[in-house]
Amino acid sequence: MKNKILLTCLCGLLISSIYGQENRLGDTPTSSSEIFHKIEKLGFLGSALFIAAHPDDENTRLIAWLDNKKMARTAYLSLTRGDGGQNLIGPELREQLGMIRTQELLEARNIDGGEQFFTRANDFGYSKDPEETLEIWNRNEVLSDVVQVIRKFQPDIIINRFDHRTAGTTHGHHTSSAILAVEAFDLVNDPTAFPAQLKYGDVWKPERQFFNTSWWFYGSEDAFAKADKTNLLEIEDGDFLDNSGYSIGEIAALSRSRHQSQGFGSSGSRGSSIEYLEFLKGTFPTDKSDPFSGINTTWTRVEGGKKVMSKLEQVTSNYDFKNPAASLDGLLDLRKEINALPEGYWKNIKLDEVDGIIADVIGLYAKAYVNQPYATAGESIKLNLEIANRALDQLNYQVNEKQTISFDKSVGSLSRNTSVTLAGTLKVLNDAQPSNPYYLEKEGSLGMYVVDNPNMIGMPEAAAAFQVPLILNFGDQKIEMSLPVIFKTTDRVRGEIYEPFFVVPDVSISVENPVYVFGNNEMKNVSVNIKAYKDVSGVEVFSDIPKDWIQPKVKQKPFSLSKGESKVYTFMISAPEGFSEGAMEIYALTNERKFDREVINIEYNHIPDQQLVRSATAKLVNPGLQNLAQSVAYINGAGDDVAQAIEALGSKVFKFEPNEVPADLTKYDAVVVGIRAFNVAPEAMANLQTRLDQFVNNGGTLVMQYNTDRGIPNDALGPLPISLSRKRVTDEHAAVTFLNPENKVLNIPNKITQKDFEGWVQERGLYFPEKWDLAFQPILGMNDKGEAQTSGSLLVAEYGKGHIVYTGLSLFRELPAGVSGAYKLLANMISLSKNKPNLETEEDQKF
Repeated sequence: MKNKILLTCLCGLLISSIYGQENRLGDTPTSSSEIFHKIEKLGFLGSALFIAAHPDDENTRLIAWLDNKKMARTAYLSLTRGDGGQNLIGPELREQLGMIRTQELLEARNIDGGEQFFTRANDFGYSKDPEETLEIWNRNEVLSDVVQVIRKFQPDIIINRFDHRTAGTTHGHHTSSAILAVEAFDLVNDPTAFPAQLKYGDVWKPERQFFNTSWWFYGSEDAFAKADKTNLLEIEDGDFLDNSGYSIGEIAALSRSRHQSQGFGSSGSRGSSIEYLEFLKGTFPTDKSDPFSGINTTWTRVEGGKKVMSKLEQVTSNYDFKNPAASLDGLLDLRKEINALPEGYWKNIKLDEVDGIIADVIGLYAKAYVNQPYATAGESIKLNLEIANRALDQLNYQVNEKQTISFDKSVGSLSRNTSVTLAGTLKVLNDAQPSNPYYLEKEGSLGMYVVDNPNMIGMPEAAAAFQVPLILNFGDQKIEMSLPVIFKTTDRVRGEIYEPFFVVPDVSISVENPVYVFGNNEMKNVSVNIKAYKDVSGVEVFSDIPKDWIQPKVKQKPFSLSKGESKVYTFMISAPEGFSEGAMEIYALTNERKFDREVINIEYNHIPDQQLVRSATAKLVNPGLQNLAQSVAYINGAGDDVAQAIEALGSKVFKFEPNEVPADLTKYDAVVVGIRAFNVAPEAMANLQTRLDQFVNNGGTLVMQYNTDRGIPNDALGPLPISLSRKRVTDEHAAVTFLNPENKVLNIPNKITQKDFEGWVQERGLYFPEKWDLAFQPILGMNDKGEAQTSGSLLVAEYGKGHIVYTGLSLFRELPAGVSGAYKLLANMISLSKNKPNLETEEDQKF
């Protein structure tokens, strides 16, 4: 289990608790100055919602300014979870990448102080215009989600990250986020718009809407300097924050650096900085340096709020930085005054904030934890509740029991600087379902996730499945809190570690490879890992395969597994003659119970551990191909499964980090460079240039997959110069033209036809070269609707005795999806330098 590193102690000084949204697991104690800052924020009754398309689209500087300097309740609505992007830290893509980036956003908000929301929109990959985006998304449902989040969060101001008027100039998702935000602004106060939402909410009227512009949107700094700024607000957001010891720019950089899967580590900035907001709708601010100006953000906006304001002024003026606990009585009086207000939005928000501040001033530590990371349905395990009172003379507490939670003792009292650990039991109900992201419980479409519970729409994640109700008694007032049950352990190196606690199935079925590639009538082993999460007996493993495939019948001997034990079970599968593909479903039977799902754990130090439970399936593919490359060296890039796909072709693959590639490459038929390797390891790849040049000259094949054009000179990509561009073809169904149909890569050892470009997913390719050495032959032409044909998606050059291939085709997406044509084309690429000496037929001599 990896340690979840939230922040250093210094960073902990700037964290604002996120009320109304479950706090992160490893809460950092709040300093005296930060407590005072939270008390000051009780006096500001204003909120701002920032809207964009993806994780990493948000302006962390502006969010940090709004929350920490302006003291507004601030949130970021990301329409997607970033599922369609690339992953610079590991192999996870699609929904697993979306899980990672969801947690990265939550970590970012934990630093800059904001809250986080999402819609059901699925990031299906790059889109060139909003028309395509809103066609693949369900426009009405995503608009409904935006309206629902606004009605729920009730922002006074809405800030769009992108311009709704400039379709085609940026990612279609970007423009779509702005288009929907502008449309939603006029709908949220209309009771006839999405009326079903009003069963659990109310209409809302935002005061104004802005576009967070900058010189970049004007084309140049000179153009921006000359632009009419009548409708622009200028916000100074480079302030230094006394309570934290950080500038806004430094906080923003710490927040931005949480986006590790995107490689967005950032250095903090110090000194003055200006943000620009273009006014779009609503009432124009009375002060162009303050987006809230002219909006009542004091307690007078709430009926009876003047009394609250008076109490708050007393707490603020009497605050003792050396003894925050001295503010307890004043805070309790303030809480009582807020509690007496009529029901309303700000009453509930501020009560939550006050309760959090009270916990801070008394130095409360309260954690409900178990000593194992998971449990199965029907299991009972030991539960601990640790409570520490570090600043109050006496703290009285009470623990309420639930159906799934009980304690030996439920009432007690703690004197100053004492703690207690209550022993209890956590019972996982017999019908408990395995822990899964709520938006992945059901299979969605290309553009949308399925969420049945309307109250969950917008939420980043579900609350912990098990929570301990803790009540703190302060005379006539009770503060109730729910503590999520977490897994706690101690590592000899990392120290105390907190991670989520998961429910798992009794048995996990994990297929070794997502795709198995066969030749005609070829028989292969399909290995399945059976892992027990509790003691099980009488286990038998079965598979359902496509009807034209063959699986020899083998009489099984049932086996037993102890908790935590794994066993590899092997099926023999034989492919039919000719092209065929289909799904293989695996399941285990034990004591007449069926288990057919795989437990996937995602573990990185910068986010909490995550769990995904999905169907145990593999794709069986017989594309009718040959592969001549017996030995392949794979140089790891930003993270992909292409090496695994090459192994599926029958090659023996040796994986290397860019700085670990051996000096002697002569034993390999091909060297394949992983995606974005030149981006993520430029120095190491530069040091390989001489070796790669020599390898190709001596008869090897060098295959380079796509890189971005960011900071790569044209002589950096292998022995021959290549200039990259941002050209891409996002339509996976786009027509493909064979520009050089006689080239070996389209003919040997496999004949590539138009049929091989059917069934592609997400896109054709990206970051195609626009210029290249004359030795290269462009192989394929393709384009999106209304655009000129590109010819740089696949380039092949003879060089010395060998071959160089550069391709922007999205093989890293097509191969894990089991696209037959992608496997055939890949086999031809890595076989290029072997097909001349190994194939001596008359047909081959043509090439």
